Amino acid sequence: MITRSSALLQRPDSPSVDVMPLTLPSAWQTQLSQAIRDPRELCRRLGLDDAWLPGAERGHALFEIRVPEAFLARMRHGDPNDPLLHQVLPLAAEGESVPGYVTDPLAEAEHTSGPGLIHKYNGRVLLIASPACAVNCRYCFRRHFPYADNSPSRAQWERSLETLHNDPSIHEAILSGGDPLAASDRQLAWLIERLEAIPHLKRLRLHTRLPVVIPDRVDDALLGWLGATRLQKVVVLHINHANEIDKAVIDACARLKAAGATLLNQSVLLRNVNDSVDALAQLSERLFEAGVLPYYLHVLDPVAGAAHFDVPDEEARELVAGLREELPGFLLPRLVREIPGEASKTPL
Repeated sequence: MITRSSALLQRPDSPSVDVMPLTLPSAWQTQLSQAIRDPRELCRRLGLDDAWLPGAERGHALFEIRVPEAFLARMRHGDPNDPLLHQVLPLAAEGESVPGYVTDPLAEAEHTSGPGLIHKYNGRVLLIASPACAVNCRYCFRRHFPYADNSPSRAQWERSLETLHNDPSIHEAILSGGDPLAASDRQLAWLIERLEAIPHLKRLRLHTRLPVVIPDRVDDALLGWLGATRLQKVVVLHINHANEIDKAVIDACARLKAAGATLLNQSVLLRNVNDSVDALAQLSERLFEAGVLPYYLHVLDPVAGAAHFDVPDEEARELVAGLREELPGFLLPRLVREIPGEASKTPL
């Protein structure tokens, strides 16, 4: 079985695609391969007390840790309450069975119409462009996703692309994962070229965390294929706390905008990460400084292993009400929940 963590031990081009000549890894690929994968190393590097280790190792056994150096550098040394650390540190609580928390909280298996092809909403489809991530967020709703069954070969991609070509109601292709930008630029350039040949497609959307956790991913090769496509480009970042945004992230966002991309952000409301009006307000302000508009604030998807991050809906509404008093409307993200089977995200 291919998991995110094992996928990153393989060459940057997924083994499920046709073999291409090997090339020297770029700086971002080197950073990807050198991400921290051992909870002991993470705790040691941050100067955390050994008391955190047993729980970290138990959580790691369920869902492997992965933290790039560039993201680690933004965490506060010696502070177990750091909001960035909370997003990536495994805990023993992840092994607890909590009613209502399941392995497929969005029922994506019911909407998978082919390998790597998820069609939940009218007018748009989601393509699993890579099974890999640069960082393993502990609250990820796809932490149990069957990536081994959704890592298409070139031949399978062709069948998925034919499905899109034969459905003129589809106007938008969403690349997701894992993280789509964990795929090689050669593979992504090939896929984008095939997508833009579908005449009724208008938009390309990328859902990615890589420009945040490894800003060097936004390099000339990426900007080449992204800037060249005829499709309207939307890059949806995933940032939960203002401390995630440093100068390198701001510079990466500027390069994406210069390539013609509209930048939006989706956050998840997380206990002990951003569950205060001040934290959410600072996030929106910092996003706008980076040229990114707040888009959605998701309540937690009930995925098994993440119940300790939950913020109840009523508290979430109170936080957004307080946020409304602090921010102009264009900096106020929409509070939503994704409910399986609904035609869109559900406002709360």
